[in-house]
Amino acid sequence: MATYIVFGNFTEQGIRNAKDSPKRKEAFKEMAKQLGVTVKDLYWTLGQYDIVLILEAQDDAAVAELGLSLGKLGNVRTQTMRAFGPAEVTKLLDKMV
Repeated sequence: MATYIVFGNFTEQGIRNAKDSPKRKEAFKEMAKQLGVTVKDLYWTLGQYDIVLILEAQDDAAVAELGLSLGKLGNVRTQTMRAFGPAEVTKLLDKMV
């Protein structure tokens, strides 16, 4: 499974309905599950981003589908990064030319 870190910011619609955010979290986790993505952690944060997610999925396509499905709802805009754990990065570094 690949790991992904997602940074999210509330849209104007999302901040107007911020009180519903914990309920939306549960709906998001179910949506992710249907697309084959596991939500490992979800945090509401201070600073540049309002939300940080840690996801696991078999491939980039599943995470892209989830991001598009989430964006379509209009409450959050996201930026997604593929993350590599120590074992994965060691494997990559060993293949360097």
